[in-house]
Amino acid sequence: MAEPDSKPSGDDGRADAAADDAASGEFARQMAAAAERSGLGALARDEKLSGGDLLKAIGGVRGVLEALLPGLVFLVTYAVLTSLSGWTTQAALVPALAASVGLAVVFTIVRLATKGQPTQAIAGLIGVLASAALSLWSGDARDNYVLGFFTNAAYAVALLISLLVRWPAIGIIVGFLMGDGTAWREDRRKMRAAQFLTIVWIGLFTARLVVQVPLYFVDNVAALGVSRLLMGVPLYALVLVFSWLVVRAVYPSSARSAE
Repeated sequence: MAEPDSKPSGDDGRADAAADDAASGEFARQMAAAAERSGLGALARDEKLSGGDLLKAIGGVRGVLEALLPGLVFLVTYAVLTSLSGWTTQAALVPALAASVGLAVVFTIVRLATKGQPTQAIAGLIGVLASAALSLWSGDARDNYVLGFFTNAAYAVALLISLLVRWPAIGIIVGFLMGDGTAWREDRRKMRAAQFLTIVWIGLFTARLVVQVPLYFVDNVAALGVSRLLMGVPLYALVLVFSWLVVRAVYPSSARSAE
């Protein structure tokens, strides 16, 4: 008795190949969409970089205000109240946190009321609430910044792991943004650029920890708050521009125009 043919027919093989191609294409589109939402996504294909392009990449005017103002309001309120006679550091903590959280709530409500994309505001609100809760629980103003330490450490570790396994995360983002998929790994120049940029971003998150953690342990809330503001959006924007310059150098202008 003849054994049944275990090999798929030609039509079945072509159907399976088509299905695989469709799945790969959908995965690539999803990855490209995810990369597009990153700050680098707003810059990667631009031939020229204007102030408006950079502002859009870091979230626009509203996004910058949402990122900076709650922290700034907390720092200013806390510093002003603790400078007044009769106000202890613990007494100043509650109104300072209330002002910060209240502003984050206002930003979120405005986003929802204007039918804008609320993701950034909601994420910011969650971060502000979590930090405020930790600070209230400990009664220490400097604990308002502790969650930021863990966030920066997590990003640095994740990027370092991607570098060690030779899948540098910045290369993945840029590859899907530029329609290169994962082909950049076979190009020595692009691979080195991806590794270099990933190291640069690791440096950003590590620098924040190196500067801010010692300030936390010496209990210098004012310096910690100022460094947090300066090393937040401004430093992020500088690294973003530098990354754009490297991507523009690695990918020919014709490829960027085609994309």
